[in-house]
This record gives sequence, C-alpha cells and structure tokens, in this order.
Amino acid sequence: MSAILEFPEVRRRVSPLSVEEYHQLGEFNERGRRTELIRGIIIEKTSKSALHAALGKRLYDSIARLLPAGFVVRREDPLTLADSEPEPDVAVVRGTEAEFFQAHPTTAELVIEVAVSSAALDRENASLYAEARVKEYWIVLGAERLVEIYRRPVNGRYQEMRAAGPEETIKCGSVPGVKIRLAGLFA
Repeated sequence: MSAILEFPEVRRRVSPLSVEEYHQLGEFNERGRRTELIRGIIIEKTSKSALHAALGKRLYDSIARLLPAGFVVRREDPLTLADSEPEPDVAVVRGTEAEFFQAHPTTAELVIEVAVSSAALDRENASLYAEARVKEYWIVLGAERLVEIYRRPVNGRYQEMRAAGPEETIKCGSVPGVKIRLAGLFA
C-alpha cells in the first residue's frame, strides 16, 4: 500500500486533512490503532520495540528530574502544528500543565524522537519542527548509540546539526539545566 504513494500522480490526489478535521476522527482508526497527523496525512503509529520504550522512558525520567520551573515535560503527547499533530516521544514545553487542559502546545523548547526503525521519517520531520519554531530537536538512534542534534530553526530549517557519540554529554541549549550523559542513556 505505501508504495503507491511513491507515484507523484497519486500523491497529488491524496486528500489531506486539516488539524481540525483530524480532531473529529477520535484517537483510534477503524482498526483500533493509534494514529498521528503528519503534513495532513494520517499515519498509523507503529508498535515500539523494547529498546525504543526503554530509551524513551530513560529520557523522560532524566529530563523530569532536571526540569526547571516554568517548563513541562510530556511523553508521547500531541503538539498541534499548522498541518500536523505529531506525538513525539518526549517534548519539553514552556508553561504549566494547567495551560494545556484545553489545547495542546503549538511549539516546544525541545522535542526528542527515539528512532529504532523510523530514522528516515524522524529526519524528514525535522522541517516540521523547525517550521513550528521548536528550538531544539534530538533524534536518538538507539542501535547506533548516537543522537542527532538539530538547533537554531530559521525559515523552516535547522541551521545547525551535529551527531553526539556514546561518550558525550548533551547539554540542551533551550532548557536550562537539562543535560543527558549518553553513556548512561545507552547503558
């Protein structure tokens, strides 16, 4: 089924949904599977490997302990963007939990995606987050024991990208006090 989307004439005929239309569909698709909206297209979420789940939990727990006042850490919760509603593995947003009772955040200080089988899609989503002015975007490559770090969004593109190896400590430039020792993350 996904190969059909490789044809430009088919892609032009795909009927995208707005974020508002997506909200009317409910949390699960007709087969009972969770979805997210990316660039107006509904994508089924894949099941998570044990490595993906473990890395996501470690990141969430580490950041939650380090987070200064005025920020909220979220795990697998939506961000409502212009034409998308991704559910990143971890996101740090400014504000308080009470501010998001009526609507999801529309940007973040830091978004982290764990990529065990989805690195290409997660890299493609860098522009999505840059357009939403997410200040920092990390892609955790579990099998490779690397983290790709994207910073400084300008006109829908990150101006800085680098890879951090397993012996490094990453210091988040957009959230004070948040730093992750990769040797501990990948241990």
